Amino acid sequence: MGSIEVKRFFGGFGLVQAGVQFAFVMKGTLYLRVDDATRPAFERLGAVPFSYATSASTVKVASYYEAPVDALEDPHALRDWATKALASALGARKPARRKPAAKAG
Repeated sequence: MGSIEVKRFFGGFGLVQAGVQFAFVMKGTLYLRVDDATRPAFERLGAVPFSYATSASTVKVASYYEAPVDALEDPHALRDWATKALASALGARKPARRKPAAKAG
């Protein structure tokens, strides 16, 4: 996968490549970025989305799911899942806003 930075992320750590966060660790659990194409594979394995409690409710973050347990014990499988997570994160990036062209004359 290349070089991965570990950065502080709220109460945990974010995993970042080329300026794009694709995973994070919170309270000892690894969460990977998902998209509409990869989410079903996580759900089939029983993985759940990241969630946190507020004073009013529990918030689910549907764009990050627990890493599959089996992948945590197999470095090749973990690399495959992480590569998919990076692709999901890259696909979710918003295009840079372009400045309007200056009017002539």
